[in-house]
Amino acid sequence: MSWLNRVRQSIPFLPKRETPENLWHKCRDCEAMIFTREWEENGFVCPRCDHHDRIGPRQRFERLFDPGYSLLPPPAVKEDPLKFRDSKKYTDRIKAARQKTGETDALINGRGTIEGQRAVIGVQDFAFMGGSMGMAVGAAFVAGVRAAIEDRCPYIIFTAAGGARMQEGILSLMQMPKTTVAISELKEAGLPYIVVLTDPTTGGVTASYAMLGDVQIAEPNALIGFAGQRVIESTIREKLPEGFQRAEYLHDHGMIDMVVHRRDLRQRLAQLIAYLTPRKEAA
Repeated sequence: MSWLNRVRQSIPFLPKRETPENLWHKCRDCEAMIFTREWEENGFVCPRCDHHDRIGPRQRFERLFDPGYSLLPPPAVKEDPLKFRDSKKYTDRIKAARQKTGETDALINGRGTIEGQRAVIGVQDFAFMGGSMGMAVGAAFVAGVRAAIEDRCPYIIFTAAGGARMQEGILSLMQMPKTTVAISELKEAGLPYIVVLTDPTTGGVTASYAMLGDVQIAEPNALIGFAGQRVIESTIREKLPEGFQRAEYLHDHGMIDMVVHRRDLRQRLAQLIAYLTPRKEAA
């Protein structure tokens, strides 16, 4: 500390300069320091390297829906059906996740319009226990599909998950066929099912509803896969190509339909709804 700073701090009537802790955001990819306001105004995308940061349901809804959207009430499910405990009780982990995110579980649904086109949107929150798929997520997915059928509009799901929720065991895996049946109901009603894959989408979510869309969209550089790269390499004993589980690689190899920048996503979804929804329903 210089003598000038020591003198300054010893004089009580000189105000100290205070800098807000959230003034800057450090990019997870290029590590550039960006003004938080600039980062948020850019859609939580780094203006230097274009890295798409993970965002929660509320930010998604605000960016996609027209003003006046509403949230669907979360369905009630039995918590901790297996009385699971590891280093902590499962109920304590749920409580901590709710306090951290302000959400009841990892999938939130909203209904409204996108550029005048009706839609129901479900968003998985990776901040809530890694967006893991449990009974509450399965029930919310089914509720979102049925709300879309009731409104005669598409169901759009934004996936972000580490897979099935281990604390619910086989009950979490049962959500895979459950959500698949719900998608069948939506298709029988003649309504579109659109999937937007965000970073990361892995495990049982990828093996079920994340790959069953009429249109598969991904955000740039999103990690998408079932098992991790090291697990696959040790199983097949082959070196995998660089970035083989990233959105651009999957698009080049035909696994997804398009990679869309976050700034263009609202307009692209509105176009898809207009194309895919029956004309009498789109009006």
